[in-house]
Amino acid sequence: MARSKSRLHAMPLGGSADEVEAAFYESLQSGNLERLMSGWADEDEVVCIHPGGARLRGVGAIRTSFEAMFSERGHLNVVIASVHRIESLGSAVHHVLEKLEIMTQQGPAQAYVLATNVYHKTAQGWRMVVHHASAGSAGDVQEFSDTPKLFH
Repeated sequence: MARSKSRLHAMPLGGSADEVEAAFYESLQSGNLERLMSGWADEDEVVCIHPGGARLRGVGAIRTSFEAMFSERGHLNVVIASVHRIESLGSAVHHVLEKLEIMTQQGPAQAYVLATNVYHKTAQGWRMVVHHASAGSAGDVQEFSDTPKLFH
């Protein structure tokens, strides 16, 4: 399947990794595949792993997986519960706790996903190169740190 070059440039030039991430999650909410894919780097080595899924390598495989997800559910109700950022001049790693509201046979339910999103600064601006998501739990809402808390 030929990819449209126009969708690769739908994200604004420049900007920030935070802006690409916000557009990614807005696209999940609205089921907008073209906008979601425009935030990915146009490289063969980009990777996406959905919870419990196989490693998808390349923009085509990633697009196909999100296309199937949207055709099944229409969109995903995802709320970012927390983000921990590690950033440098040309790359950024965001550890995200996603809270999903999903419809089950028993009615509405909540699920949690732990995601690691990696961004690189490219000629087209900041772009996602990795989205690795794993099943989480409500207990993941509480963040723990190695830094001791001092009370004075």
